[in-house]
Amino acid sequence: MLSARISNETRRFIYAREGYRCALCDSTKYLQVYHCVPRSRGGTDSVQNLVCLCADCHALAHGINLNDWDATQQDVEQAVTEYLADYYAPDWNPWGKRGP
Repeated sequence: MLSARISNETRRFIYAREGYRCALCDSTKYLQVYHCVPRSRGGTDSVQNLVCLCADCHALAHGINLNDWDATQQDVEQAVTEYLADYYAPDWNPWGKRGP
């Protein structure tokens, strides 16, 4: 069974990296840490796989539209992927694995 706990040090780093705002909508309310690549699909708790989202964007990332937004789950997943890939380019690696 996977641990559901991201270290406090990592969590604080993610919040600070995003300026204590949602990486997608800039909200400062109800911030949470989201895995771009879920651990169930090989993603890790590395900072290259984590992003700070508000509760509304986080819910939408999981397919729950709390605000009747025009955006879809796929839109949020794409935006998070692009955010992290741009931030860590050219070495983005959310799986935490080394090359061959």
